[in-house]
Amino acid sequence: MVFFLTILSSIPLLYILYIVLNFLDTKRHQKCYLLDYQLYKPSDDRKLPTEFSGDVILRAKNLGLNEYKFLLKAIVSSGIGEETYAPKMVFEGREENPTHQDAIEEMEELFEYTIGRLLKRTGVSPTDIDVLVVNISMLACMPSLSSRIVNRYKMREDVKTYNLCGMGCSASLVSLNIVESVFKSKKNQVAMVVTSESLTPNWYVGNDKSMILSNCLFRTGGCAMILTNKPSLAHKCILKLNCLVRTHHGAKDESYGCCIQTEDDEGRMGFHLGKSLPKAATRAFVDNLKQVAPKILPIRELLRFGILSIVLKMLHNGRKMSTGSTRPVINFKAGVDHFCLHTGGKAVIDTVAQSLGLSEYDVEPARMTLHRFGNTSASSVWYVLGYMEAKKRLKKGDRLFMVSFGAGFKCNSCMWEVVRDLEGVENVWNECNIEEYPPQTLTNPFLEKYGWIQDEDIETFKLPE
Repeated sequence: MVFFLTILSSIPLLYILYIVLNFLDTKRHQKCYLLDYQLYKPSDDRKLPTEFSGDVILRAKNLGLNEYKFLLKAIVSSGIGEETYAPKMVFEGREENPTHQDAIEEMEELFEYTIGRLLKRTGVSPTDIDVLVVNISMLACMPSLSSRIVNRYKMREDVKTYNLCGMGCSASLVSLNIVESVFKSKKNQVAMVVTSESLTPNWYVGNDKSMILSNCLFRTGGCAMILTNKPSLAHKCILKLNCLVRTHHGAKDESYGCCIQTEDDEGRMGFHLGKSLPKAATRAFVDNLKQVAPKILPIRELLRFGILSIVLKMLHNGRKMSTGSTRPVINFKAGVDHFCLHTGGKAVIDTVAQSLGLSEYDVEPARMTLHRFGNTSASSVWYVLGYMEAKKRLKKGDRLFMVSFGAGFKCNSCMWEVVRDLEGVENVWNECNIEEYPPQTLTNPFLEKYGWIQDEDIETFKLPE
């Protein structure tokens, strides 16, 4: 009898123990790890050297003198070098009339290069993939691009696919958020994310200055990655996702319309980048930082910032000091070791660097990515990560802050933790002679060759011999 009473009295304790162990196991499976990723590097015959870029500009039939000057000025000040890549149809002189098949082939080249290499290197079989997320913002086709990947690699019947369009340059973090949500509800999952942009059907051939700019900044690129919440694979992974914050200002008309695909006055489709874009980006960035700061910064920095804000506000009220002289600055370096910034353009990098108080060392990966690969849309932050890895900057325990901006207008950010030392694993940056970066002097080939054109009459302009 005593024995049975002892068993009965221990049931509540066993039940509580079961609940605790089950909770810990569930939390362990909800973690999101990056197992590996593969960047896309097109063949060398797809590079846009200075002289060929000049040819492309000059053969544009719809440009006048002012548009030529605007284009050349934009390229000269863009921060982009002469080794970036463009779609095949540009080199074939067909940018004014690309076909739908051209766009599909552009994507299939990306899939073959990135997914094939990634699966081989990780040893993951296509049938192991439980979740597939593809984000190509400016190409919609039937069947979807995610279905094309499922068909090409013969994935399982129950694979969960998501095909995202219209998410812009911040789409890869939106994809991560989808994967993260799936991982919170299902154990032992393996997910693949493919992120890129289709430039082939979106090369603007008109003369609207707000749309011409996209031709100067956007270049061919992409990335495929494998993520998992399997505890058994945690030791093989390279990064762990600690938090992710998404900010969307689509309800503000000015933000919504500053970055939009539309037609010009002649009915030519293009991507409009409005003058209100910097203002919209700054507002979204500030609101995003307000949400993410408490998640990534240590308590001591939050307390320091809070106390300083209160003190300065009291001084401001008492002495009627100017608002600019009393603005406190939060130190994001207190909780972040590396900054992975979206390479939207030189101005974007400079603005974020100034806002976060970053050094040239901190923004070097973003500047070099813009210079070498250009703005590759949603995949750009992964080229920045690849630069850090190739430079052997990432050590176990380091914290990496990733920021991206996109049409809508959106600002998304996340914090990664480096799970193991990354000793310069081979990636596309190693093929670019990473030892030569950053160069001693970052020359601008467009400025050297075309800077003089700004004051010339386009009627007499010809490419130098």
